[in-house]
Amino acid sequence: MYGVQMSLKYAVLAALLEGESSGYDLAKIFDVSVSNFWSATPQQLYRELERLAGDGLIDARVVQQERRPNKRMFTLTEAGLRDLHAFSAEPPRPIAIRDELMVKVQAMDGGDPAATRALIEERMEWSRGKLARYERLRLHLLGGRDEAEYLRDAGRIGPYLTLMAGRSLEESNLRWGERVLEILDRRFNYADKGGT
Repeated sequence: MYGVQMSLKYAVLAALLEGESSGYDLAKIFDVSVSNFWSATPQQLYRELERLAGDGLIDARVVQQERRPNKRMFTLTEAGLRDLHAFSAEPPRPIAIRDELMVKVQAMDGGDPAATRALIEERMEWSRGKLARYERLRLHLLGGRDEAEYLRDAGRIGPYLTLMAGRSLEESNLRWGERVLEILDRRFNYADKGGT
């Protein structure tokens, strides 16, 4: 749990590099651009914001609103920037993959290959959906510029570089899925039987 909270801490601090944000805005940033490498529920995010404010790494101010509840706006403090700077230079922990689908694929020889095939197709559909979402985000980040211009001139390129990693992962998932479906179709003659 400590590692999860530590990474969430820095994901929040990095998201605040975009500028002052409300908790709601940060949840949207996480949903759109951070979710390709780190997931957090809104509840986790709000708890982390409270912790960070308590630790002096972010400032919180209340904005009075008419006809709507007041909202809190968060910004990085100098201490938060220093902490984020130090964190960015530390070596990351090795990636630890825990993918339930891979366990099902590993076990399919003693299970139901047709059901496993359907799960792979479902994963591929999920990957296609994420790629479409990432493409919309990419176009938003580029703002009409080509990639080379954006990477040369943009104020921040970190969000684009993490987006590239997310896209690469989903493209890899699709290539793997296509290859596995070919193998299963040959092995179990699904094509001769009209599919699963």
